[in-house]
Amino acid sequence: MDRIILIETSTSLCSTALVEDGRVVCEKLSTEPRAHASMTAPFVSEMMSERGLSVKDCSAVAVSKGPGSYTGLRVGVSTAKGLCFGAGIPLISVGTLDTLVWQAIDEGLLPEGCKYIIPMVDARRMEVYTGIFTPDGRQVSPTVAQIVDENSFKEQLEEGPVLFIGDGAEKCREVIGEASFVQCCPKASGMTNPAYKALKEKQFEDVAYFEPFYLKEFMTTVSKKKLF
Repeated sequence: MDRIILIETSTSLCSTALVEDGRVVCEKLSTEPRAHASMTAPFVSEMMSERGLSVKDCSAVAVSKGPGSYTGLRVGVSTAKGLCFGAGIPLISVGTLDTLVWQAIDEGLLPEGCKYIIPMVDARRMEVYTGIFTPDGRQVSPTVAQIVDENSFKEQLEEGPVLFIGDGAEKCREVIGEASFVQCCPKASGMTNPAYKALKEKQFEDVAYFEPFYLKEFMTTVSKKKLF
């Protein structure tokens, strides 16, 4: 039996799932702020306990590779690497945009006649991490950080119904206009299809050297508060 642990921590939602032969048998979710570091590993442990399994009983661990929250991605990848090292199993990475696209497909969220799925991960203000996908999950444009305005995605919208999905979707509704919008975070269960494809094709990451795909460099700011 092919069994994969899925870890998705790229946005505000901390999410894990366990899938067996393509079917989700256990899932854990939390929207508690800044709790990824304290919840991700316990979620995995709880799932294993509930199923009477150990990590060594799994075929691989799949983790969100980004783009998304710098801290969230670090937590997820670090946890996944630790599990893989300890159990001696392969590491799989799944793009955040792919997860949102397959979430839309698996949950039947596509509008009738949908021509494109455009996932949007919030990157603050009117900027999103995005790419363009076909209704069968194939990516047809690069993953980019894009500032959305009234001219964004005009060509796709002219071709027919478009679904915008992700935690950056709703803020773009008034700017983009007529389309379908689903405001949500990527969930670990949405990783199932691409994770199984990677497992079958043996598309594994180097556990020692794999790094998340941040897309943009991490920016730090200097606090204006006086320390002394």
